[in-house]
Amino acid sequence: MNGPIITLIIIILVILLVVSMINVVPQEHAYVIESLGKYSTTWNAGLHFKIPLIERVSRKVLLKEQVADFAPQPVITKDNVTMMIDSVVYFKVMNPHDYTYGVENPIMAMENLTATTLRNIIGDLELDATLTSRETINEQMLQIIDLATDPWGIKVTRVELKNIQPPTAIREAMEKQMKAEREKRAVILTAEGEKQSAILKAEGDKESKVLEAEANKQATILAAEGQKEKEIREAEGQAEAIISVQKATADGIRAIKEAGADDAVIKLKSLEAFAAAANGQATKIIIPSEIQGVAGLAKGIVESIKD
Repeated sequence: MNGPIITLIIIILVILLVVSMINVVPQEHAYVIESLGKYSTTWNAGLHFKIPLIERVSRKVLLKEQVADFAPQPVITKDNVTMMIDSVVYFKVMNPHDYTYGVENPIMAMENLTATTLRNIIGDLELDATLTSRETINEQMLQIIDLATDPWGIKVTRVELKNIQPPTAIREAMEKQMKAEREKRAVILTAEGEKQSAILKAEGDKESKVLEAEANKQATILAAEGQKEKEIREAEGQAEAIISVQKATADGIRAIKEAGADDAVIKLKSLEAFAAAANGQATKIIIPSEIQGVAGLAKGIVESIKD
């Protein structure tokens, strides 16, 4: 009876022993293995077997990129201004062996190293330079920390200053300065706007006057051309009227001749034609001597009839 129980116990112990030998390392992890208290090997992702009571997992190391967010640290600038600065460090474990045996507490060591490096860099800068030189400070810290953590199997990929907090009095003074600067810019922009507006208005007035003068010039030219055209048409009308009267007179004289009238009648009609041609507009009419005789004769006849 005791034999089967002992056999069952032995089988269970063997199964437990075999199960304890099996180890599965997840992706992006590494296990540091010690054999009898001494470093033996490093297991990467996959299935591994461990010798019971001889080998043990000394440390499980995460190989993904990690973020260390450190608490704000008091630092003093070159011009003796104390401020609080907190930083963020991005890093990866490149060598699990060095990460395990290079330093007792890698994260704490890196935090102290970051704080020391930050104080050294800020101590050489004044307040204004500190506030405007974040990129430069980040690059300097990255170079120094990455070089210092290399023996620990750590690769620092990025360092960022997350927040810079000057003293309250300094912040208030900076806010007043920024407010004054904004007001100054507003005044300058207003003045520039008014200046530009005045320039545009002056240019507009100038263009308006030029256009008005051009319009007046065109109007004067058109008026002169209209007057000229009117005078030409009036002269042409008068000339056509004179030509028409003379043509009618000539036609009348021709008709009288054809009817057999004597010279006295013809000359009298010629005198009437001259009077019609003058139409009261001429101040002096030159009458041929032949017609003057007829005019005297006509005058004598008129006077005898009156008597």
